Amino acid sequence: MVERCCLAVVRVLVLQAAWALSGGQVRYSVPEEAKAGTVVGRLAQDLGLEAGEAEARRLRLVAPGRRASVEVSGASGALLVSSRLDREELCGKSAPCALRLEVLLERPLRVFHVQLEVTDINDNAPVFPAARKNLSIAESSLLGSRFPLEGASDADIGANAQLTYTLSPSEHFSLDLQKTEMDGESLFLVLRKALDRETVPVHRLVLTATDGGRPSLMGTMELVISVLDANDNAPQFNQSVYKVQLPENAEHGTLVIKLNATDLDEGSNSNISYSLETLFPQDGKGVFGIDRKSGEIRLMNNLDFEDVSLYRLQVDATDQGNPPLSGHCKLLLEVLDVNDNAPEVWVTSLSVPVPEDASLGTVVALLSVSDRDSGENGRVRCWVWPASPFGLEATFAGSYSLVLREALDRERVSEYEVEVRAEDGGAPALRASRGLRVPVSDVNDNAPSFAQAVYTVLARENNAAGAELARLWARDPDEAANGRVSYSVWDGGLGVGGGGGAAGSSSGVGWRPASSYVSVDAESGRLWALQPLDYEELQVLQFEVRAVDAGEPPLSGNATVQLFVLDENDNAPALLPPAGSAAEAGGVAAAEAALALAGAGSESGTLWAWAAWGAPAGQVVAKIRAVDADSGYNAWLRYELWEPRGKGPFRVGLYSGEVSTARALDEADGPRQRLLIVVRDHGEPARSATATLSVSLLEAAEAALAAGSSSSSSSSLVSRSAAGVELGAGAASAATNVWLVVAICAVSSLFLLAVVLYGASRWAPRAAVLSGPGPTTLVCASEVGSWSYSQRHSRSLCVADGAAKSDLMVFSPNFPPPPPAPAAKDTQPEPSTLLDTVSATALLASILSPFAPCLSFPKLFPLLAGLRPRILKSMSP
Repeated sequence: MVERCCLAVVRVLVLQAAWALSGGQVRYSVPEEAKAGTVVGRLAQDLGLEAGEAEARRLRLVAPGRRASVEVSGASGALLVSSRLDREELCGKSAPCALRLEVLLERPLRVFHVQLEVTDINDNAPVFPAARKNLSIAESSLLGSRFPLEGASDADIGANAQLTYTLSPSEHFSLDLQKTEMDGESLFLVLRKALDRETVPVHRLVLTATDGGRPSLMGTMELVISVLDANDNAPQFNQSVYKVQLPENAEHGTLVIKLNATDLDEGSNSNISYSLETLFPQDGKGVFGIDRKSGEIRLMNNLDFEDVSLYRLQVDATDQGNPPLSGHCKLLLEVLDVNDNAPEVWVTSLSVPVPEDASLGTVVALLSVSDRDSGENGRVRCWVWPASPFGLEATFAGSYSLVLREALDRERVSEYEVEVRAEDGGAPALRASRGLRVPVSDVNDNAPSFAQAVYTVLARENNAAGAELARLWARDPDEAANGRVSYSVWDGGLGVGGGGGAAGSSSGVGWRPASSYVSVDAESGRLWALQPLDYEELQVLQFEVRAVDAGEPPLSGNATVQLFVLDENDNAPALLPPAGSAAEAGGVAAAEAALALAGAGSESGTLWAWAAWGAPAGQVVAKIRAVDADSGYNAWLRYELWEPRGKGPFRVGLYSGEVSTARALDEADGPRQRLLIVVRDHGEPARSATATLSVSLLEAAEAALAAGSSSSSSSSLVSRSAAGVELGAGAASAATNVWLVVAICAVSSLFLLAVVLYGASRWAPRAAVLSGPGPTTLVCASEVGSWSYSQRHSRSLCVADGAAKSDLMVFSPNFPPPPPAPAAKDTQPEPSTLLDTVSATALLASILSPFAPCLSFPKLFPLLAGLRPRILKSMSP
């Protein structure tokens, strides 16, 4: 402990001694633009502090009065650059650039002075006061003339600020740099070669200043030297002698010539004034005049070739310099003898207008031509422009006739501008002309023509009478009455095509004149409808429209009009009477559905159908038939079940109209179902019709008999309904009772016959039957069971509405041999029982087969299917 105290005292004494020897100040040096984080010096170590002591005693930097660009690292105690150091910003041109800093140290509190010198680097290029300097030097300046220039400045110091100057190559100028103790550096531009503004009016030089840094930096300034003019050039003409020819008939003010003298000087030294002097003849003054500024010489008096044929003139050009300089030239003007009398043309007679059918050679006008000159100057040649369709014919000296050379067409050219031109034989020749306007009168030579040979017009049916359908227009290029067109509908030989019903079958309306449907306005050509159009009656109307002009004789043109009538949804669906036969059967267990006209009473117009209880889902019981007289979407029908709504036992096909069972029917559905079916089309707005269908739910046998009665009497029902006779409810019940009696008798007979056959089969030899060969059998499956029939004794029955159907096939039984070991009695019947069951059923069918054409087997099979379980039960031991 004592040793540590001694060491600390010694260290403090050494530090105080070192600090006293150095004057109590630490000095560092750092270049400007040093990066942030650059270590300037190890301040804690230089102050004699131990490691970690700088942080413990809170060594920190104080820079009063200015922004600190350095900082002390608390961890290491080093002096670091914290921000950009710019010597020029800190010290300007002062050298050296020293920053005085104070460093504080606590425990105990000590203050140390740190001097930081920022050294200069070459980071500033020389800068001229301006990037461009304009100088004006007279071209008469003497060689060696000096023109002062302002030098560049460099923000750096020392060698980095020592500048040298260079000038871009020039044969006229050089640089001269003078250094004096009093004035410092002086820069001059020295003239080395005489200037000529007319050769080079502007000199452009580049003055470059380079500092002494490493690397060196440069700055430039452009010198634009304008050479000032001196009057050292006299005006000059392009030629010393000018020759001009002027006709004797030139008018006063005629421009003879424009002279132009050039002076290479500028400003007032190049402003030129002109003067004119007549050399020959002496009395020729006043004939010509000159503009003092422009140099234009004009004729001021008359010329006469016979008096003076040549003039000699002198022109002077003088500038406005000091002293003024002048130039001279001569002008020789030759007067020419000219043909100064032009031919004259007169029209003595004119016959217009000319009809367009005028014959060739028709005389249109008489003309007279003369020239007051004589000789060749008085000989005249005439022609017509344009060269067609008219021409000139000479009748005698000085007289001409304008005649027709080509056929005229007023529709192509209605008026001609004809010019009769005359030219004499003088040199140069003089010309004269006379214009004639020749109108062409019209004749009726064009028939009216339509823009189209066939017009297609679309019109919706049920249009209002008097509605405008189209507008036809025929063009007649003639004028006045010849071009006035009237329109009419031509009925000759035209028919009206019609047809189309709801099913698209043709139903022609016969021949009717088109004028009964449409009319055309005689003046405007508007096509009107005389009556509302009906698409179901008339679909296409084709006729001709005739256009006739009012010429003499009148001419006409025709156009075919095809009027297509567009369908509107103006017809509601119409229900058709039931078909002549029942709907297609759905199976053996279900009765065939039949539709008939409803009976009299409160349910007039109701359709009837029968269905059996237990009929499976999807069984068709009726089919609603409807038709729409419209076409397209307007005739596309859909069927909807309106009542009963919800989950009823029946449904209707959306587009087929077939009424079928939605589920299996049972007694809970009641004895009768009343269905309200709405038939709608797809028109806008949609139209609809309703049909009431009454479906009676019966037992299978009753439904079969009811369907049979409906089938046998369907034709009579239809004919009665067509004649207006209605079938009463009592008649339907009587027919049902008759068939019930027939069915009961048939069932009783069949039962007795089955008992007899059963007894006979008990004594028949079994092995012979079981092993006897037979023909191949065909097994027919239905909804009430499977039946086997012989293919050789098949019978085909025809129903009223469809193709032939094999409802019953009679056969000879053929069974496979019995199994090798008999089965137990509790698991399967004895062979005799199986044989008896099958044989009884098969033989029953064999016996009934001869009566198949007489009996309605499709109607009796459901009855037999219902009796079959009872027969088998009674025949079992």
